[in-house]
Amino acid sequence: MGSAIQVDLSKETVRLPLYPGRGPDGETVWFVLMDASDEGLADDLGVNFAPKLANLAISCRECVQTVTLDSPTPQENRFGPAVVNFQGVPDFSPTRVAEPGPNGFPLAEFQPGAVAGEGYSPFIRIKGSNVVYNAPIVATGDGPDFDVKRHTDTGDRVLGVHIAPPSPPGQFNESWVDMLFVKGFDAGQPILYLSTDAGQPLTAVLERSTFVPALDRAAFNGGDDFLGSARERLFGFINGQTGADNPEAQGFVHLAEDGHISQDARADNERLINALRNGGDLLNVFGDFPTLADPRHSHAYSPLWDAQLGLWTEKAVEQGLNTRQTDEVEVFNLAATRPDLLTGVDPATGEPAPYGSVGVDINCAVIGFTAAAPTANLAEPARKSQFPPR
Repeated sequence: MGSAIQVDLSKETVRLPLYPGRGPDGETVWFVLMDASDEGLADDLGVNFAPKLANLAISCRECVQTVTLDSPTPQENRFGPAVVNFQGVPDFSPTRVAEPGPNGFPLAEFQPGAVAGEGYSPFIRIKGSNVVYNAPIVATGDGPDFDVKRHTDTGDRVLGVHIAPPSPPGQFNESWVDMLFVKGFDAGQPILYLSTDAGQPLTAVLERSTFVPALDRAAFNGGDDFLGSARERLFGFINGQTGADNPEAQGFVHLAEDGHISQDARADNERLINALRNGGDLLNVFGDFPTLADPRHSHAYSPLWDAQLGLWTEKAVEQGLNTRQTDEVEVFNLAATRPDLLTGVDPATGEPAPYGSVGVDINCAVIGFTAAAPTANLAEPARKSQFPPR
C-alpha cells in the first residue's frame, strides 16, 4: 500500500497515516484510509483500488456511511486534511473476551472488544460524491495518550498512536498509527493485511476487529465475481494442523492453541508478537489481489471478504493431509475433486456442509507481500469447480 509509512516485520505492525474526524456528538475520532472505489483517487491517496466498493449499498444502505467535510479557511488550514464528520462511531470500551474451548476452537466464551455505534460503517461516501472509501475509525479522543494496552479508546489492533503537533510554516507534520497486521497467502505468496471490521460477533473476536452488524447484509453472500457483488472470496480452515513450529499449521484451532488468542494485543506482549511472527495467525488464503497480472483479477479485489470455510475430514486429519494451503484455485480444486478430504462447514453446528460461502464477511485491506508479488494462481481451475466460466 503506497501510503504505508512503515512495515515492521519484527514487531508485526504497519504504520499508517492517521486522519482527524468528528463524531455525531462532537467527539474527536481518528481514522485510516485503505481503499477507494475510484482508481485515480486511490492512486492519489496511495490506497488500494477496489471498484467493487461501489456496489456496497445495493442491498444495504447502512453499509455505506455518508459523511461531510469541514470547509476551513486558509488561516485555519494552510495545508492538511479537512475534518471528516461521521454519523456514527465505534464503541471501543467493551472488554474483548476470547476463551479457547477444550479443543481450542470453538471458543468457550467470546465477546467483541469494539462495537459499531448507531449509524457507523467503516465504508464512507462524502456527501456530494459517489466514491466509496474504506476509512475505519481506529481511535477516539483528543489524546495525546491513548489506551493501547486494554484498548478502551482504540481498536484491538492499535499498538501505538502519534498525534502530530502543529506544522511549522511550509511543512507538514503527519499523525500516524501502528497497527498489528495479519499474515496470509495469495496465489502461493505470503501477504500482509489489516483486519478492522466484521459483520458477526465471533468473527470480530477472532480478527481483533470492530463488530459492525450492518456489514452482514453487504452485497452479497456467495457473490464474489457476479453482478452487483461488493465482496471477494477468502478461504479459512477450521481444523488445519497445529503447533507453534509446524510449517503446515493453519486455521482456527491453530490460532486458538498457538496464537495467544485470549490475550490483549500490546507492543510489549512479546509472547504474542513472537507467536504471530512465527506463524501463529489464521493464515487465511485470499482470492483476487491488486498485484495479479490479469486485470480481471486485480480489479476484482475488494477489502470486504466473503469467507469460504473448509473442514478437513477425519481421513485427511488421520493421514496428515490437512496441510497448509496458499492458493485459492488449489483450495477450490480440493473442494471440487476431493470431498473425501475437504468439505464445507456449518458454522452453527461445526458439522460438514456443502463447500462455499458461510455468511461471514470481514473488512481486511491488503497491505503488501513479503516475498514475491502474487501475479497468477498456482493451478488451473478444475472442471466444474466453483469458478464461473469466462
